[in-house]
Amino acid sequence: MSARAIMFQGTGSSVGKSLLVAGLARAMLRRDLRVRPFKPQNMSNNAAVTQDGGEIGRAQALQARAAGVAPSVHMNPVLLKPQSEIGSQVVVQGRVVGNARAREYQAMKPSLLPHVLDSFARMRAAADIVLVEGAGSASEVNLRTGDIANMGFAHAADVPVVVIGDIDRGGVIASLVGTHAVLDPADRAMVAGFIVNRMRGDTALFASGMDTIAQRTGWAALGLVPFFPDAHRLPAEDAADLALTRRPGASVRIAVPALPWISNFDDIDPLAAEPGVDLHLVQRGQPLPVCDLVILPGSKATIADLAALRAEGWDIDLYAHHRRGGRVLGLCGGYQMLGRTLADPDGVEGPPATVPGLGLLPVDTVLGGDKRLEDVQGECAGVPFTGYEMHVGRTTGDAAPLLHIDGQPDGAISADGLIAGCYVHGLFAHDAQRAAWLRRLGTDAPPRNHTADVETVLDRLAAHVESHVDVAALLRLAR
Repeated sequence: MSARAIMFQGTGSSVGKSLLVAGLARAMLRRDLRVRPFKPQNMSNNAAVTQDGGEIGRAQALQARAAGVAPSVHMNPVLLKPQSEIGSQVVVQGRVVGNARAREYQAMKPSLLPHVLDSFARMRAAADIVLVEGAGSASEVNLRTGDIANMGFAHAADVPVVVIGDIDRGGVIASLVGTHAVLDPADRAMVAGFIVNRMRGDTALFASGMDTIAQRTGWAALGLVPFFPDAHRLPAEDAADLALTRRPGASVRIAVPALPWISNFDDIDPLAAEPGVDLHLVQRGQPLPVCDLVILPGSKATIADLAALRAEGWDIDLYAHHRRGGRVLGLCGGYQMLGRTLADPDGVEGPPATVPGLGLLPVDTVLGGDKRLEDVQGECAGVPFTGYEMHVGRTTGDAAPLLHIDGQPDGAISADGLIAGCYVHGLFAHDAQRAAWLRRLGTDAPPRNHTADVETVLDRLAAHVESHVDVAALLRLAR
């Protein structure tokens, strides 16, 4: 017998679908159900490596964790990784199949539906219930033809829909009633109910609002969910959702330039959670502040982001920071930027080009070849770590290695020990490794258990969602 399934679509992007699905996954796991998350199509540069050797959106990896299972490429069969304002890398069932501009991708979508349904069937075969997350807005009727992310998938897989609205941004009644109004009758019939998310203050004040939405739409009111204050302690799916806690009086100050095509930015989450760290995500138009460490993050368009870094004057700030004795760490794309040259002869990430790097490490990078997607383990300065690599290209040079992976030298560190870079993501999620870096920056705070912290927040999220969403009704509605 196939597992039941229910789909959560939004009135818009960033209404909290991913977090609600994670909370429901943990809540249903605690009811001894086998739960699998599923998102037909995702757009994000924050990706995770799966045990089956591919990549999916980081939100689905978090949802898998909430469900107590290993992430699989079939949890997010189509992943779009933006490389420009109009084009993205297209990843299907974990593997890159090419690049597509927005119009090209619209024509490609019908050919992707069989892959989506194949992955969905695999998830159903392993579960008691599948929690499906839509993408963007359910009301984007201009994109309805060929849709595989929202109502197109719901119809193809015969999955009932719950629509989520975000009251924190205002206009939630109009958003939900308007979604009902613009859906065609067949799509409207797929909707079983609605949830209003991120309520601040007294929920009783919106009781009449819930009644109004139910009366205007005929949809069942399934929950009014208060704002979850610990949301920032879980990995964000989009850079726009990053909400790092500033601690101006902290003993260690770290700056991270918010590059336009920043990727795998959850690398910095474990540092941001440290009570002794003030982590500043520096927005465009702001100078890099005086700090102990600058982290150049991963990038989905490294040459374009390097140009943006220079346009902001952050390269000048970085050189001044180094002259003051400040440390710099480049991760993946940030590592590539620190070298002497950066070449993309085949146009992997944009127009073919070779550009000078920042010249802070004696290495050179050539983009190309197969994408490396692999979990790794090793040691850095004698301290073990686990992490993963997700990159295209090879970096070579005569710098001393920063670390060793399976006994082999990797990464680079400058002669003065202040500039370093590597391809390892998740480096700071390892407690001992994070503590070692913080000691170098002047703090000897005992290491937190990052894994336990995330698990605690997921348990709190599950309790929060269960207190305000009719989970029993969701289970009845699922089919």
